[in-house]
Amino acid sequence: MSKPIVAIVGRPNVGKSTLFNALAGENISIVRNTPGVTRDRIYADVEWLNVNFTLIDTGGIEPDSKDIILSQMRDQAQIAIDTSDVIMFMVDCRQGLVDADAKVADMLRRSHKPVVLVVNKVDNYEKSIADVYEFYNLGIGDPYPISASNKMGIGDMLDQVISYFNLDELEEEEDDRPRIAIVGKPNVGKSSLINKLLGENRLIVSNIAGTTRDAVDTAVTWEGREYVFIDTAGLRRKNKIKEELERYSIIRTVTAVERADVVVIMIDATEGVTEQDAKIAGIVHDRGKGIVIAVNKWDAIEKDDKTIYKYTNDVRQVLSYMPYAEILFISAETGQRLPKLFETINMVIENQTLRVATGVLNEIMAEAVALQQPPSDKGKRLKLFYITQVSVKPPTFVIFVNDKQLMHFSYTRYLENKIRDTFGFKGTSLKFIIRERKDKED
Repeated sequence: MSKPIVAIVGRPNVGKSTLFNALAGENISIVRNTPGVTRDRIYADVEWLNVNFTLIDTGGIEPDSKDIILSQMRDQAQIAIDTSDVIMFMVDCRQGLVDADAKVADMLRRSHKPVVLVVNKVDNYEKSIADVYEFYNLGIGDPYPISASNKMGIGDMLDQVISYFNLDELEEEEDDRPRIAIVGKPNVGKSSLINKLLGENRLIVSNIAGTTRDAVDTAVTWEGREYVFIDTAGLRRKNKIKEELERYSIIRTVTAVERADVVVIMIDATEGVTEQDAKIAGIVHDRGKGIVIAVNKWDAIEKDDKTIYKYTNDVRQVLSYMPYAEILFISAETGQRLPKLFETINMVIENQTLRVATGVLNEIMAEAVALQQPPSDKGKRLKLFYITQVSVKPPTFVIFVNDKQLMHFSYTRYLENKIRDTFGFKGTSLKFIIRERKDKED
């Protein structure tokens, strides 16, 4: 089930990042009183009334700006608009309605997406209400007055946002075909891979940003089983500024990963594993997806008997937080090892949905505790009472302990390794939830 995506858009300096941080619950965006400071579009998971969605913070839109960074931000915001389900259009009550707001409103109208008009900086509702009414002139619905910095009016605004989600459709999504997202830096060979799998040049990679989400889903049948490949290739830009490329790829990556069961992270063998690869992999890891790392263009590398080990070590070192990920060396152009890619994807899908009996888990935990005593602090020792698996995709375990504070992440990692020693779980992260239960003797 994919989460709905909500983008906050508007002119620079109207308070988008402040609202984003208020909803995300942490200071992720840099907030300064200078127009155009939010360079990176940043995302966060938000929950409201038991409804989860992904929130995207965009750079400010200056509709007619010739400034290269502001025009890049405009393109960036356009991608956010195209990939989102609902748009929160933010305006500034103190500045009042300006010409640029009307231009942004026109841009949003053309998207045919639901828009929630958010009037920010309404710190005193009684004093400002006449100014709020002015925004009816934009002709895109009722204005919702809020104060992002004081967190006022946010509830009504969020009620309106989630009213646009088709929750029935989200619940009833019963397409059981495995969904595979192909992610990676621009020019790494994502489209070439899908074209090779299809046996035809069906994906034309253009320089036009903003293809719709569904247009890049491609059904591929392999040995009688159908897979849906989600491509993120509509992102090659003529502008080769590294930072810009990075930002453009983040939004597509998040939306593709959100909808996938397994993610193939493509790395360019001729460049080696880069910082941007690590960022992309981090997004996938955080979302608990199945992971296959495909090192592409392997045919272009001069090799000796140590090359594959050196590359494997480099990848493992940079992506040290995900030692469970499977690594394959492929060539999208020649088709080298593509059958192995499908075998690996199938194995990862099995591991993502593997369930372990509670009795077996508790035997593993008891043995692990006997081999390595749990940590203690100021004379109080951690006691582990019980472990059970509560869900899959990713496999999620709840451990009941006497004191959550004593459960150091290194001991959780130790237990994870013991479970992996027995069941493998290759290609998938494992999630652990620590719950406190009072010891009967206390």
